Amino acid sequence: MNAATRTPARTRPAEPLTVDATGPADVPAAVLASRERGLPLTVQATGHGTVVPPDEGLLLRTARMSRVLVDPSRRVARAEAGARWSHVIAAAAPLGLAPLSGSHASVGVTGYTLGGGVGWLSRRFGFAADHLLRAELVTADGRHLTADADHHPDLFWALRGGSGNFGVVTSLEFRLHPVSTVYAGVALFPAERAAEILTQFRDDAATRPDALSVSVALADHADHGRVVVLRAVYAGTAEDGARALRSLLKVAGPPLHDNFRTMPYAETESLGGTPPLHFHLYADLPDALISAIARSDASGIEVRHWGGAMACPAPGAGPVGHRDVPFSLTIEGSAADAAPLAAFATGGSFLNFLHDTSRTATAYTPEDFRRLREVKRAYDPQNVFHRNHNIRPA
Repeated sequence: MNAATRTPARTRPAEPLTVDATGPADVPAAVLASRERGLPLTVQATGHGTVVPPDEGLLLRTARMSRVLVDPSRRVARAEAGARWSHVIAAAAPLGLAPLSGSHASVGVTGYTLGGGVGWLSRRFGFAADHLLRAELVTADGRHLTADADHHPDLFWALRGGSGNFGVVTSLEFRLHPVSTVYAGVALFPAERAAEILTQFRDDAATRPDALSVSVALADHADHGRVVVLRAVYAGTAEDGARALRSLLKVAGPPLHDNFRTMPYAETESLGGTPPLHFHLYADLPDALISAIARSDASGIEVRHWGGAMACPAPGAGPVGHRDVPFSLTIEGSAADAAPLAAFATGGSFLNFLHDTSRTATAYTPEDFRRLREVKRAYDPQNVFHRNHNIRPA
């Protein structure tokens, strides 16, 4: 074979220069080195939810910074950038406290919180971002800053939903809540009941207590075939929880399986969930949408009720978008599976569940996105932190 016919070698992405920070002092050096050498900077805490592959430039990892401290008198936790929710739950549970963590304890605290953070206790208490009290971070010019209600309030507002656009967070301080046990579980029903169950799920939404978080899913089960999966967590007693679920369970009929019980909050991870390959928000669940969900061939599809405390933020709350939208749909399946259901959606998204970085703006209201761009201009005018759900400077 001569040079004219030789198959060209495949080019491989350049391996990033990796820095594993062991403490806050390591972070400014990495940030400034990336700027001085013209290297794109990727910041990675636990690696969960990474939306831009770190295949070039400088990769700054903070996973080794994972200490968690709990102040029981203040009901406050301080978590370093690499901490996971499992670390916080383990530290808080013996004190009768719980964080506003997500459905999987392996998820990192920092990315989840900065992206909004929705979990089983969010209808009762709000988004995780709403309970952030203080952030320590390193900005694009290498400065260590503390952002809270009294220090850099514009930056503090932006961090509570604006993700990692404004600096490298080294620690977060946030509220914990007096929850040790919950009434929770999973019940399975024949798939033929899907439309009736979803209709009742929709009709109950206006009167559903904030202490109850509930979702209805369709999935394939090894023993029962196609089933309706009811998942719920009630932040209160078993008696009150059963009462809150009564109308929905009455319509659902006899379950194929039911394991509702009082459990430690940490055990809610066992409830599972549908991977968000596609995610949409809905202002309502019209009959046509319910019918489309019931007929869907997607391997997994889950409808969740939002609202509650998430829809009633305190004054000055951060830019977690679309708080007034009451329902979401998570789809595990192909684009063809998702397309008929997207036709009913609002077009908005939620940052923690958004994979497409070209749609970042859809996670916010227009006014919040405009304000985020202004804060970006003030703290990162050169857009150093751009390998993420990027918010460009105004």
